[in-house]
Amino acid sequence: LDLSRSTGNCFLTGSPGSYRNVVSRGQWCLLNASNKETYKNADHSSGKFYFQSSQPLRKNTTSLQITSVGQLAHNFSAWSTQTTKSFHTSPSFQAAPVPLFWLIVKPAQKLFAIILGRSIRNWWKALPPNKRDLFKESARKNKWKIFLGVSSLGVLFIMFYFTHLEETPITGRARLLVFGKEHFMQLSQMEYDMWMEEFKSKMLPETDARYQVVERVVGHLSESNKDVPQVSALNWTIHVVDEPGVNAFVLPNGQVFVFTGLLNAVSDIHQLSFILGHEIAHAVLEHAAEKASLVHFLDFLSLIFLTMIWAICPRDSLAVVGQWVQSKLQEFMFDRPYSRTLEAEADKVGLQFAAKACVDVRASSVFWQQMELAETIQGQPKLPEWLSTHPSHENRAEHLDRLIPEALKIRERCNCPSLSGPDPRLIFKLNMQHLLESSKDNENPNSTKPKMDFSHT
Repeated sequence: LDLSRSTGNCFLTGSPGSYRNVVSRGQWCLLNASNKETYKNADHSSGKFYFQSSQPLRKNTTSLQITSVGQLAHNFSAWSTQTTKSFHTSPSFQAAPVPLFWLIVKPAQKLFAIILGRSIRNWWKALPPNKRDLFKESARKNKWKIFLGVSSLGVLFIMFYFTHLEETPITGRARLLVFGKEHFMQLSQMEYDMWMEEFKSKMLPETDARYQVVERVVGHLSESNKDVPQVSALNWTIHVVDEPGVNAFVLPNGQVFVFTGLLNAVSDIHQLSFILGHEIAHAVLEHAAEKASLVHFLDFLSLIFLTMIWAICPRDSLAVVGQWVQSKLQEFMFDRPYSRTLEAEADKVGLQFAAKACVDVRASSVFWQQMELAETIQGQPKLPEWLSTHPSHENRAEHLDRLIPEALKIRERCNCPSLSGPDPRLIFKLNMQHLLESSKDNENPNSTKPKMDFSHT
């Protein structure tokens, strides 16, 4: 099946009939012999190494395909694809349920804090000097009572936090979870209706070959991991959207959305399986509910600081600056680092899901190296990772490389077929070496150094 709009090469193999006869091995592996052969045969079936890369969440995408290393420098010099820093594969919907109530209350809370803080400041300014002195003297006399009151409030917040800690499925990590699953199912249905309305004219039919590929990959991932209760509990429904953006996301209720731009960006079925495994992991680990819980908890705490800022600052302009500084500190010290933690966890669990499905897990880090390469070729500045909600491409690839040995052991325990052909990471490295040599030769046209050809590697 061809996933590229510009070429006729075959990347994915297998047929709907090959996804049957699921064999159960205790509580660990749920595999299919035909599927094992499908993933095995999809590995370097043409004797050439392909990869494509396109920009995330932008239009007018141009795909890059390398059919041999000898053509690498030429293809790179002609490439006009735009890339961005992060490959966003998760929807940024952080509304806190119970659904519509919190959507309305959240801005009202901030407005109330601003009005309250400003009223306290104006009241203090209007007080005569002698009354101000009386209040200060009273505060000094009752400082221990004030301290105990503030401490009691802090203890209440701490108790609330620790009494709402739950264990994350699979990884066992402790996390704050304020909202129940039923609330997020309501919110998921609302968000699902919104996306269906937006993409109703762009949905691919079930007869489309691209739809069938995504359906088979998701079906195989879910069947191979149905020993995980959270996977088997959801009804995974596929939606393929004819959009150029490199994007995919899974709602907490199991609704899977994949853009055709992603299908054009991946090299093979292994990369696609890992990415969809990553998205399924987000849903299984309930990251949407977890992130909304943390955001709601931090927002409630920030109301106290927001009130203090508007009460202490002598002018509204300074209060606005103080409010902006407070929001940025919360964003860069808590929100974004936490988001990167969730992405790394989804990478880890998604790689495990892919390994149990007999995917070539080594291809996972190659995808992010391709994204890093695309960014470098376009000369885009490398922003510090702390500015992003996702790990950098380079760090993501390195993190996956550290996880791959354990994922390969999972494949062995699941009796997956041996990986044939060279390591895709090695092939990518050889391609990059040849690219550098070709670039040097182009800069020095009089060089007589023989050119290396890895086109048959």
